[in-house]
This record gives sequence, C-alpha cells and structure tokens, in this order.
Amino acid sequence: MQISKRPITKLALTNQGALDLVFLGVGSAFSKTLNQTNLFIVKGETHLLIDCGNQCSHSLFHDYGTPLTDIDNFLITHSHSDHIGGLEEAQLAGRYVKKRKPTMIITRAYEKILWEQSLRGGAEASEAIPLKFKDLWNIVRPQKLKTFTRDTFETDFGGINLKLFRTKHFPDSAPSWRASAWSCGVLIDERILFTSDTRFDPALLEEFDSKFHPEVIFHDCQLFTGGVHTGIEELATLPTTLKEKLVLVHYGDQWRTFKGFARKAGFHSWAKQGRRYRFDPGC
Repeated sequence: MQISKRPITKLALTNQGALDLVFLGVGSAFSKTLNQTNLFIVKGETHLLIDCGNQCSHSLFHDYGTPLTDIDNFLITHSHSDHIGGLEEAQLAGRYVKKRKPTMIITRAYEKILWEQSLRGGAEASEAIPLKFKDLWNIVRPQKLKTFTRDTFETDFGGINLKLFRTKHFPDSAPSWRASAWSCGVLIDERILFTSDTRFDPALLEEFDSKFHPEVIFHDCQLFTGGVHTGIEELATLPTTLKEKLVLVHYGDQWRTFKGFARKAGFHSWAKQGRRYRFDPGC
C-alpha cells in the first residue's frame, strides 16, 4: 500500500490499472472539521463512489476539482444522510443536466428501501408520468453468495471485484446483522475490507480475514462506546493480527486526543482525508 504524501486536489477518473482509493472525507456524521466518510475508487477505466452524503457534492467540487456530474457509478452502504444525502442531486442532474442515467450497484431489497424511504419523494413527481428508480438509474444487480454466514453479494464491475456483506449498524438494540436495518460493508478485490458504518462485530472480521486475508481493514471508529458505531476501546480488544491491519475511519473531530491510545493499542493508522491509497496490481 502506497499513500500519497499530501492530499490530492483533483480526482483522476482513470489510471494505469492500480487500485486507488481516496477517502473524500474521514469524519462521522456530526463532524464539523472533517468531510463525510465517502470513498472514491478508481481502477483502470472504471471509477466508483461508495456513498454520497449531503456534503459530498460540495467537497467533490471544492476539495477535489470534480463536479458530481462527473461521477457515473455509485454504491450505497445504507440510508443515513451522510451516506445518501447527495443522491437526489445525482439522480436529477443525471436526468436533466447530463441527460444520462448514472449507474448504481444495488441489491433488489435495498433498492426498494432506498427508493421508497428516501429518494422517491424528491423525484417521482418531477414529470407528468411518475418516475421510478429505474428511470433515474442504471442498475447493476450483485448476486447472492452461498458460502457466508451472513448475506453477502458479489459483482465484477469494470474489473473491480466487489463483495457486499451485511453489517450490524442500527438500531442499537438489534442483536445481529439479520435484525438490523439494511446496511453493508464492501470487500474490494478481496484485498481491502471497508466496513462502512457498523457496531462492533468481531465475527464479521474473523470470517472475512480467515477467508480472504485482506491487506487492510478500513474500520468504523467512534471515539466512545455505545450507540450504533464501533468504539475505539472495543476495537482495542481485537487480536493483534487484526489490529495491525486496522485503519480507523469515520471518526470524530476530537480524534487527535486519541492518537496515543491508538498507538498503544497497535492499530495501523488513522485514515487520511484526501490521500490516495494505491494498491499495485498483483501485489
């Protein structure tokens, strides 16, 4: 893994074939000094935005010189505003500005949730004939896999292998991923595990680490224990072999006061906003 020395100022929508990741932000939903945790991926001729929060369009343009209309491909992990708040702009700009539908990688179950509970209200009545999700998005449907203990879906998208696995995010009373509202993390090219938002779930990490041995785990990290995210003190209880891979992300503004704790716990690092994480082919 190679990390750029400084934040990038312009997103590259293509590259020479390496797997590049850029966290447009690394902050929690309530952070005021960090952008929201939305992840941009590029490999060869393919780009993908994982999550598009309500601040995403602004940060794309002002921090990375890239208008939202340049982004063609989306994958959404769950329906909190710091992850979906920019989708209304994306879908309406696609229809009325770009004149071309963007693409979304989405399961059938989550499409229904996302449309009925979030996106329908701002789009359906835009024209005389009510619009539907399929009128606004090209749909890529990942296929369910059978060899996992939790619902896991897979697609190969432009040379990027993506496995979407269900997570235990909210409500805080849910005893398992199955009892939780729909949310997922993503395994990218079987090399990088991105949990997105999740409560502490060691079984998830153990299963995917034993099956795929990912090089890096970008893990949700809340700076206190409780609620619907994983607390940093909970992460500190994981085996050393896992902690050495953990790059902490989706954290709060006070993260610097926890640098000593994180170092002593043995985590790999804190995710760096705007830096390019490059994974060379075949490594």
